[in-house]
Amino acid sequence: MKDTRAGLGYGIGAYLIWGAFPLFFTLIAVVNPFEVVSWRVVTTLIVCAVIATVTRRWGLIANVLKQPKTFGLFALSSVLLYANWQIFVIGVISGHVLETALGYFINPLFTILFGVIFWREKLSRLQWIAVLIAGAGVLYSAISYGKVPWIALGLALSFGLYGVVHQRIEDVDGVTGLTVETLVSVPIGLVQLAIVGSVAGLTAFSHGGGITALVLVSGLLTAIPLILFGEAARRLPLTYVGFLQFLTPVLGFLFGYFIMHEDLPVERWVGFIAVWIALMFLIADMILRLRRSPSADLAHQPHTGPIPLD
Repeated sequence: MKDTRAGLGYGIGAYLIWGAFPLFFTLIAVVNPFEVVSWRVVTTLIVCAVIATVTRRWGLIANVLKQPKTFGLFALSSVLLYANWQIFVIGVISGHVLETALGYFINPLFTILFGVIFWREKLSRLQWIAVLIAGAGVLYSAISYGKVPWIALGLALSFGLYGVVHQRIEDVDGVTGLTVETLVSVPIGLVQLAIVGSVAGLTAFSHGGGITALVLVSGLLTAIPLILFGEAARRLPLTYVGFLQFLTPVLGFLFGYFIMHEDLPVERWVGFIAVWIALMFLIADMILRLRRSPSADLAHQPHTGPIPLD
């Protein structure tokens, strides 16, 4: 019981921090989004290096770098993670917080579809209903509103594929994995910084101490929820983690709608409502599976995806 309570505390803490990311990146919206992500990668690597030193993980990191297959998978996942971070920050800074929330609402459904495509997993009737309802809702919204939700689809696609890659990686903890991923991503970030600097100029440290501090702390805010999530995942059944993950897009939606007052016409409401109904079917399916076999490990069932690092 104590482990479960502690796990819930860690999990809620992690998802609350991730849910606050739209607010965080809105506070530094004066900085070019491409520059923001570049600095985020650099500062995350610094934080991970400190953690790796304190926890003596450099040996594990070196082992990953020496294994061509594992390193190759991490190189691929790092590109997907970088793309996911970039799409998310562009979405928030450009005033599309609601669309980023939609992306993480539909992410579990993308994960399920990828399970069918890559792992040939068989879906239950409720899961198929969920996928069809969500797909129909998003399609109707795109046609009626006259705009494809590229940000939402980009987030769900990149994050879903990130999960597919990580399912092929074995016996690597979250901190070690994130350190390797940011190590691979830093060259991309540095090139991006050089391009932004030559085209528009670097401004992250030109808007006062407050903005500078927020930019620098972005790496710490990336690492902390990851550590909390790792502690939660060790103590909680996968089903609990699946339920908790919806905290993040819910908070994003509430922030975008009630705080940022983003426009949400009827056509877009239809898309959101369809996705929420689909998620109800998905949650019902998870509950039914748990009731049929309370002690079952649902890790081998289509699930909600990898650690959300956004």
